[in-house]
Amino acid sequence: MLRDLSLERSLCNHYLAELRDVEVQKDAMRFRRNLERIGEIMAYEISKLMDYGPQTIITPLGQTHPMLLEKQPVIVSVLRAGLTMHHGVLSYFDKAENAFISAFRKPHGKGEDIEVEVEYIACPSLEGKELILCDPMLATGTSLMLAYDALLEKGTPSRVHIATAIASSVGIRTIQRHFPENTTIHCAAIDPELNDMSYIVPGLGDAGDLAFGSKT
Repeated sequence: MLRDLSLERSLCNHYLAELRDVEVQKDAMRFRRNLERIGEIMAYEISKLMDYGPQTIITPLGQTHPMLLEKQPVIVSVLRAGLTMHHGVLSYFDKAENAFISAFRKPHGKGEDIEVEVEYIACPSLEGKELILCDPMLATGTSLMLAYDALLEKGTPSRVHIATAIASSVGIRTIQRHFPENTTIHCAAIDPELNDMSYIVPGLGDAGDLAFGSKT
């Protein structure tokens, strides 16, 4: 399943417009907050696809039986840019377990020659749990694909949700080919192309640098 929120009437469009704006990008705190807000919206949309069951709640005057989540998800952030969206998703699924994984592109190569290395994983068991993968920029899809493969060492999730601010059409196709059928991709927008260095166009630039500062 694929959800493109840019095709819907959603405040997500406002936050994404600011993320792309070169003038607004000068405010790193606002950039981080907008990614966090998109994470919050994604969490709400993802929650609609989860399993609920009735529970008994005692009030001062009696009982009520709301439909509540049966299981909490595991939220996984692809470092470092994913931390901002992770915080937004976690603010809604505040009882969720959390995991972190590093997946970075090596500086050489372009196009299909881009190399991605996975170095670090901190993760609870994923067996039979719903997995939410946070990665603001889904370009080629390679880093997310390798991250998911590495996470399978921790168990097989019952369902996978991918939360991303901007995806490329190429990245979407990669995910649809590689991930299991019970995967839902939630995007704030889908951009049509990648440049020679596999950056999303028009995109927004390097989300990690804009959120946390440039790296060497």
